[in-house]
Amino acid sequence: MVNVVLKLIAFGCALLLLCGVILEVFLRSVLELGTPLLYIADDQIGYLLAPNQAVRRRGNRIVVNRYSMRGEDVEPQRSPATLRIFLLGDSIANGGWWTPQDQTISALSQKQWQNWAQEHKFTTTQVLNASANSWGPRNELAYLRQYGTFEAQVLILLINTDDLFATAPNPVKVGLDPNYPDRQPVLALGELYHRYLRARAVRPTLEALNQEKGDRVGFNLEAIQRIEAIATQANSQFILAHTPLLRELGTPGPRDYEIVARQRLTDLAQSQGWLYIDFLEPFNTTDAGDQLYWDHIHLNTTGNQFVVEAIAKRAMILLESHFGSS
Repeated sequence: MVNVVLKLIAFGCALLLLCGVILEVFLRSVLELGTPLLYIADDQIGYLLAPNQAVRRRGNRIVVNRYSMRGEDVEPQRSPATLRIFLLGDSIANGGWWTPQDQTISALSQKQWQNWAQEHKFTTTQVLNASANSWGPRNELAYLRQYGTFEAQVLILLINTDDLFATAPNPVKVGLDPNYPDRQPVLALGELYHRYLRARAVRPTLEALNQEKGDRVGFNLEAIQRIEAIATQANSQFILAHTPLLRELGTPGPRDYEIVARQRLTDLAQSQGWLYIDFLEPFNTTDAGDQLYWDHIHLNTTGNQFVVEAIAKRAMILLESHFGSS
């Protein structure tokens, strides 16, 4: 009887082990869990994508270069025959795991600008993409201060409405928030549990990040102004682009506090003479503007292409006076 029980226990353990192996293989090969994008903490920037990564998530290839940019590696110095555009932003610019590498705003922009670049005697077009999920203007300013503009002739700062209320850079979420891991899990099962299944307790250290006092909008507008100053000092043409949240489209439109913040941004841009592109009206006036979104904030490929074409149209006019026509 004892032997029968032991055999049943052994059989049960072997069956569980086999099921675990099958599930692990399924999670890695089909759902592509187990190799999340990793982050590193930085006291000034807050956090960045860990450099030199190449992973696949949900069928999409994601490459991060040595400067924590989404994209292939680049040299810090630009060759004279290269048109280099620097895209700086948050998850909308980055594209996240939901956007294939060749359909990010930077990749689509590179294709969009190639003909114009060739007409103006550039043999190569590069669009750099320095971005990370939930970055705000102060994270982006810190990145520029640390890494510079890479001699780009054009710097595009892409923000969304939430960025006007972004908190100060802080590295505390790296390794603590499951969306910002700093190491690979031993098993894909571990990622499945920690990121998707475990009930997320409210951690006081993370909750405190959202309690910043003072005029957040003012802090972020000041950071945008300093980003523009760095671009100007580096002889880079500055463009500010602003995408709305999905709920801002149609009626009732932006909330009262967002209207106030939007107006402050508009007033600043006008007073400084910036090329400022607010996509709220274009999204509202195009057919099915809500179909430009992947979720409540992030754009899909169609939305990315819409933004790319609109920025290029305005920017090319601005740059004609800088480079001259062919």
